Amino acid sequence: MRNSPISAVRGVDLELDAGRTVALVGQSGSGKSTIARMIARLEKPSGGQILLNGHVAAVRGRGIREYRKQVQMVFQDPFASLNPFHTVAHHLERPLRRHGEDRSKAAARAKVEELLERVNLKPAAAFTERRPHELSGGQRQRVAIARALAPKPSVLIADEPVSMLDVSIRLGILHLLSRLQREENLAVLYITHDLATARHFSDEILVMYEGRVVERGAADEVILRPKAEFTRRLAEAAPEPGRNARFLSAAARYTAPGESK
Repeated sequence: MRNSPISAVRGVDLELDAGRTVALVGQSGSGKSTIARMIARLEKPSGGQILLNGHVAAVRGRGIREYRKQVQMVFQDPFASLNPFHTVAHHLERPLRRHGEDRSKAAARAKVEELLERVNLKPAAAFTERRPHELSGGQRQRVAIARALAPKPSVLIADEPVSMLDVSIRLGILHLLSRLQREENLAVLYITHDLATARHFSDEILVMYEGRVVERGAADEVILRPKAEFTRRLAEAAPEPGRNARFLSAAARYTAPGESK
């Protein structure tokens, strides 16, 4: 007897608008990263459509290159997403050249240093010739964010961007993403299992369970007045009942060195 096919994601409909952040929240295996990879065109959906600026996204040729220029992704593991054999400068120069930036070597290096400054890796010249193993986890993730910014995208997908970082530096990375969103007017898809950061750093929250969206709405509404049973269970399962309130209070006050909120 043939087994029934398993669908990782079913019937998910979401819209990403410039200057706004949508958070996808759910437990491991709920389909969050699958959605991210499909939007980034790293996985091929078996049904449905992905639209960019109202047009069906291309799947090959020049169209897919333009799509990937517009839609960039920051991955969960900053060490795995960077080639250990190449320097920081190489990682940032490559997307500049790949997506049509015709620059001299000097101009490319100046752009690389500008990108590093924007993600608060200062002085930038001190980082350009380093390799990933010579950076801390937070510094590697900042390089990954700078690489995503290099082609000047309109959509940024952040797939659990702080879950593998030390707790002490997570807020700095989230505030960086928030600042860059405002400066670049980016549409951001923030994928997380952390309800506290989803509430503080997003405008809208979609809660996923077994490949489906079970609840969606304004961030405060979903977290403070959940309607779906799974959302309530997710909130109740968070350790230390007072932790989220304390975390949000600290997040509201916190500004990383060199950052503006």
